[in-house]
Amino acid sequence: MRLSKLYTKTSKTIIAGEPSKNAQLLIQAGFIHKEMAGVYSFLPLGKKVIDNISQIVRDEMNSIGGQEVQMSIMQSRELWLKTNRWDDKVIDNWFKTKLANGSEVGIGLTHEEPIINALLPFVNSYKDLPVYIYQIQSKFRNELRAKSGLMRGREFIMKDLYSFSMNQKEHQDFYEKVAQSYLRIYSKLGIGDITVRTFADGGYFSKFSDEFQTISDIGEDTIFFDKEKNIAVNKEVYRPEVLQDIGLKEDNLVEKKSVEVGNIFSLGSKYCDSLGLYFLDENGKKQSVIMGCYGIGISRLMGLIAEHFADNKGLVWPSSIAPAKVCIVRIGDEPEVISEAEKIYTKYKNHIDIIYDDRNVRAGEKFADADLLGIPIRLVVSKNTVDKGVVEIKYRTSDKIELIKIDKISELTAR
Repeated sequence: MRLSKLYTKTSKTIIAGEPSKNAQLLIQAGFIHKEMAGVYSFLPLGKKVIDNISQIVRDEMNSIGGQEVQMSIMQSRELWLKTNRWDDKVIDNWFKTKLANGSEVGIGLTHEEPIINALLPFVNSYKDLPVYIYQIQSKFRNELRAKSGLMRGREFIMKDLYSFSMNQKEHQDFYEKVAQSYLRIYSKLGIGDITVRTFADGGYFSKFSDEFQTISDIGEDTIFFDKEKNIAVNKEVYRPEVLQDIGLKEDNLVEKKSVEVGNIFSLGSKYCDSLGLYFLDENGKKQSVIMGCYGIGISRLMGLIAEHFADNKGLVWPSSIAPAKVCIVRIGDEPEVISEAEKIYTKYKNHIDIIYDDRNVRAGEKFADADLLGIPIRLVVSKNTVDKGVVEIKYRTSDKIELIKIDKISELTAR
């Protein structure tokens, strides 16, 4: 990707009326465009980051047996009436609209009902279970306040996984597999050391659910964290009897701000029973299907990582999700400098994700933009480096500058 051809541009101006730091930075860097409060479009660089996060999540879901689908965002009123979730008094953040024939539909905020409905023709016997289905798509929630940028939007990208098991043990075994896969995801995203499994309210279906909370000063949630056990409890359920149930001692807990980056729930058989999804066991007896749901906010993760790691120069992306791992910065318009920069770009662009700053602007502007974009490695080609047969390298998280031989560039991403 050549910056001279990229239609988006960086900006030094903070957008008026945008209170969240993550959205301010991402807009300034040209990653997103604000459509309205809580609604953002992903521009080329932002789309790369979202796709990189999605792929890490997708790989993990596939590794535990998930099958990816793409469900419609339009929700059938009739399905949701069967589970008693259509009424705004039950779920108060619906977006709803009417079709030309006057019938009412919902705009997808979660997909338990449609997923079950789509399973009805295929699940009849114990031989058809278990089934694990997931998708990565936009969701829509009519948030009263949408002032946190990508971390709480009215439209957002989410991975939602749904499990269907024959019994509680089978369900619980998979539930734990998902929990461990989530921890691997956060590690690959560069936030594993600050993300903790957290006990939270299980609501109607179970005593507890599991949240995954990233410890950060930018968080809106409060957790009490046991560093030795590496688990936490949400403030909402922080009571003596709860601590006793989960084996935590108040003296070992530290209060922390955090951002919820995932959650998993046991749903029992309520939804499946309401929609008529059963199976016949080995003896031909009708049995209920045990269901679980597992969410990760993809765009929320992007907003969190953007804001949490940012410094006074701009974004600081972990290498695993950055829009490029290397930014080649060409300084000077001498023929030999242009030739060397082009040669390096051509040689490595098919093996390493590279942004090539080939613009005819000042060196200071190029350096500032490389920092703002948050690219992990800055590689400078100038008259001085060409004369010495080297390139200048600087990591985004360090002020140290090194000189390396050109043939060592391919080793950079292995560090």
